[in-house]
Amino acid sequence: MNRFKILIGVILLINQSCTTQTQKINGVSFVASRELISDKHTKPVVAINANYAAIMPFGFIRNLTDPEITFNTERQWIGERVFGAKQYIEELQEQSIKIMLKPQIWVRGGYFTGEINMQTEADWQTLEVSYSKFVLEYAKLAETKKVDVFCIGTELEKFVAHRPAYWNELIISIKKIYKGKLTYAANWNEYEKTTFWNQMDYIGIDAYFPVSDSKTPTIKECLEGWEMYKSNIHKFSIQYHKPILFTEFGYRSVDYSGKAPWKSDRDMGNINLEAQNNATHALFEAFWNEDWFAGGFVWKWHHNHEVAGGENNDRFTPQNKPVELLIKEHYNVFSK
Repeated sequence: MNRFKILIGVILLINQSCTTQTQKINGVSFVASRELISDKHTKPVVAINANYAAIMPFGFIRNLTDPEITFNTERQWIGERVFGAKQYIEELQEQSIKIMLKPQIWVRGGYFTGEINMQTEADWQTLEVSYSKFVLEYAKLAETKKVDVFCIGTELEKFVAHRPAYWNELIISIKKIYKGKLTYAANWNEYEKTTFWNQMDYIGIDAYFPVSDSKTPTIKECLEGWEMYKSNIHKFSIQYHKPILFTEFGYRSVDYSGKAPWKSDRDMGNINLEAQNNATHALFEAFWNEDWFAGGFVWKWHHNHEVAGGENNDRFTPQNKPVELLIKEHYNVFSK
């Protein structure tokens, strides 16, 4: 892609932003790895002008109808466990990076967590006990390390819909342990159906909204695509008197990256750095100036920055791609 065009885009975005400059949550989703981290791994987060990082330990279930969550075992990667999450938090806090702790579930085979759905009442109750053990363990860590935001779940649509009483009780239990701010990471087409926003501090949305059907969407096309969603998101913020937080946002560096941004298929087509850059630029332009918008966490950031991403990489990460410069300059504007 023409780097001059990217630079011009960055300058335009900065000029548009300066009139309402204010501090936002400028976050990265810091991927759990096999190893411990050091300042070698955290300084690139500082260099991109991020002021927050989401730390994401994992629990695992065998399939969409299995009620038992396995977590914090020796077989897991260090960053997926309590010990590793604690070490990541400490290293990032050493760099004055604030933390959102965001424990997540992984279904074997990569199935979508929103489809987790028990077949019997007994299994639902088993899942509730298992999920509470998982989340409350990390709520304790969040309080111990004085984490700034704790995310109580990620994209668990059917679990949330079928068991509202459980989630209300879980939130009460979390608040007895953790005294900081709470959110939940609802999928882009789930947040309007989530019922407990009045108990959260932020309305969390994983912002994979489809905004353009073009192979290489322009900034203008993506902004037009956002028009059908933005007013509803704003109304939702007003309804609950809560700021909106994009608990995840980002685009693949592939053709049609704005068409179905949630997709992570391996066979999605050609590398397209311009598509990733334009879609990201439009998201920043659409939201970061709004006073009802708290900020967000770009998906995703690997610890080994020097070898992560790159211009031949078609995944979500912005690392070592043209869009990294856009994010760096944009975050700088909204870090003061």
